[in-house]
This record gives sequence, structure tokens and C-alpha cells, in this order.
Amino acid sequence: MDDVSPSRAVSTAVEAAVARLETAGARDEALADYVVPKRVLGIQRAPQMVPVGRVWRLGVLLVGARGELFATGEVTRAVEPRHPNNQAVSQEVRRAHQLAAFKGPFAPGDTVNYDASPVDLAALDRGEPSGPLIVAEGIVLVRWSPSSGATTPLERYLADRVDLLVDPPGGAGETER
Repeated sequence: MDDVSPSRAVSTAVEAAVARLETAGARDEALADYVVPKRVLGIQRAPQMVPVGRVWRLGVLLVGARGELFATGEVTRAVEPRHPNNQAVSQEVRRAHQLAAFKGPFAPGDTVNYDASPVDLAALDRGEPSGPLIVAEGIVLVRWSPSSGATTPLERYLADRVDLLVDPPGGAGETER
């Protein structure tokens, strides 16, 4: 891959991952935008989860069927939230996100990813990081743990993550929707 641009290397690796995920019929998840509507006549309307598409969650990356690539943001499930217990602001925020997903046009129990950031392939070509991807010595790397700074070549990272999604160890990931 010496003469291949970082963006082309990413596209090639993502295309291979998508082909394998589609062939295996791997479970995908919803991708949405969390939208807080503007007030109308002074009345605040409820936040909404607006569907954007479907993606496969591969650790710190989300991959769309047309090769879209996102840095994983937040995740919730489209299930009715339990009774509010007002113990912590962060719990109430998570509850509001879950309620928006539950009321949205998602299948009950669906996993909904939101606040995901598109990976800027042009930035990689300029040698700049984008999301969890960086380029070092012409190789695209994934920072899979920001706290440790650990990196793995993108192709290997995607292959490992696709393996886990396609053939989870010991039945992991086998959940009913």
C-alpha cells in the first residue's frame, strides 16, 4: 500500500468489511440524530431520534452498507424507560435518550446509535486525524483506546471486529430483538 492514499486504503478496507458483513447477514443497528426541537409559542417539544440509516457497530467505528464510516458516539435501545428515579442528572439524560428512541420509528428493542461523527477521509489524506483514525508512516491506524493511546492497523482492526460480529464467541451477542 505504499502508493495508495489513506482515503483509498480506508475505502478498500471498509468495502471488504461491508461485503463480508452483508454475505454473513450480520446484525446491524440504527443510526440516528438526536434532535431537540425549537420551542413553538414558548412550548418546548420533546426531543426526537431521527433515523439516518443502518450501520454495523465495529467497536469505535460504525460502518454503513454504502461504505460510510463514522466514529462511534452514544448508544441506547428503543425500549420503554423505567420509572424515573431522579438519582443523577446523567441517568435522567440517558433516560431521555432512551425515551426518544422508544418513541421514534425504531423497532422495539432496536439498538440506536446517535451522536456519531463522520470520518473525514480528506483529513487523513492531509495527514490529520479524523475520529479514531490516524495515519502514521503511510499506514491508517485505529486508536481503539484513547486513554492508552493504543493503535492497530485499520485492516486488522476491521477484520477482527467483523469476525466478532459475524461469529461471536460462545454465543455472545445472541439476543432477541
